[in-house]
Amino acid sequence: MLLKYVFCFVTLALLSACATTKIASAPETKIMPNGLPPINLNSAIYELPVKDGVSYHDVIDSLKSVSEGMNFVNPANFPIGEHIKLRGIDPQGVKEVHSFCNLSQGTEIMLDHPEFLVFAPCRIALYEKPDTNKKMRLFLALDRPTFDLKSIDKPTPRAQKSAQELEDSLIKLMAAASRGDI
Repeated sequence: MLLKYVFCFVTLALLSACATTKIASAPETKIMPNGLPPINLNSAIYELPVKDGVSYHDVIDSLKSVSEGMNFVNPANFPIGEHIKLRGIDPQGVKEVHSFCNLSQGTEIMLDHPEFLVFAPCRIALYEKPDTNKKMRLFLALDRPTFDLKSIDKPTPRAQKSAQELEDSLIKLMAAASRGDI
């Protein structure tokens, strides 16, 4: 009889362990047009490699030119790599953050949720890191406004629409800069 209770207890314990084991799943993604990498919907970061043959200066010129044409202002740039160098540390390539603002696209978010200001203006990072072939390569990355909006309690539909429009525009800007478009 005792053996029967022990068997039932062990069986229940094993079944409980199986029931709480999580199965890893692939990240939810959004397919992007024109050969752009998909967006991982579970990540705040959207990363885009700069095309081969496009220089750092090409990317900077493109960010300036294309952003102006899209009615964005560039209120601040943060040359983080330069500050790392001043401390006597090798930054291991380019490390910069470029801020962009387009109030005609982001106003609705901030009117409905003023606390969203902690994410403004939108930031695009430009950095070098090894690619899959261990070769140093330039990348652009975005802190996605739609992901940031998940930090807001009950975002309004208007804010959600505005965040999506803003994110789409910033990804267009990144795509153009990754090709060196002017």
